[in-house]
Amino acid sequence: MKKILLFVIICSIASCTAKKYKEPHVLISTTAGDIEVELYPDKAPKSVAGFLSNVDKGIYKDAAFYRVLKNEDLDADHNEGLIQGGVYKTDPSKATQPFIDHESPRQTGLSHTSGAISLARTTPGSASTEFFICIGNQTQFDSSRRTNPDGLGYAVFGKVFKGMPVVRSIQSGKNKGDQMIDFVKILDIKRL
Repeated sequence: MKKILLFVIICSIASCTAKKYKEPHVLISTTAGDIEVELYPDKAPKSVAGFLSNVDKGIYKDAAFYRVLKNEDLDADHNEGLIQGGVYKTDPSKATQPFIDHESPRQTGLSHTSGAISLARTTPGSASTEFFICIGNQTQFDSSRRTNPDGLGYAVFGKVFKGMPVVRSIQSGKNKGDQMIDFVKILDIKRL
């Protein structure tokens, strides 16, 4: 009886200390530190489902952040930039995952505000494994024809919950143009 009571107490304590969020969260573990991201499946269901499918398949194990935009790369009325990551530069064979249907910011109501995570793409519906995190508000990515000739913007599907100092640290590394000189390794991305 004492063992059962002890087991119940331990389980109760564990369930009280377990993180409970309304929205799903993922942890991006990098060599620069951890980034916790909250996802918005109610607003961007296809983008979240596609991203989580990649997470569940282990696509992001040994991926990297490899691209960066800084103040000097952006319009004067926008600031700070972004970091982009995925598997394109580390294992292009993994980048052949199924395409994710495009969900425009006009559809979802989500915007490229500071900390937003969004799917990288060329044409609508061509996103698969690559994503970026905004540093500072980057609302030009919501619909601008300068960044997308189709004017549909990029698909925001979540926001950094914890770890913006890590995001800023990654962005501060040396770069040549928009390419990071030393990629920051993504050890893995896991659901929390």
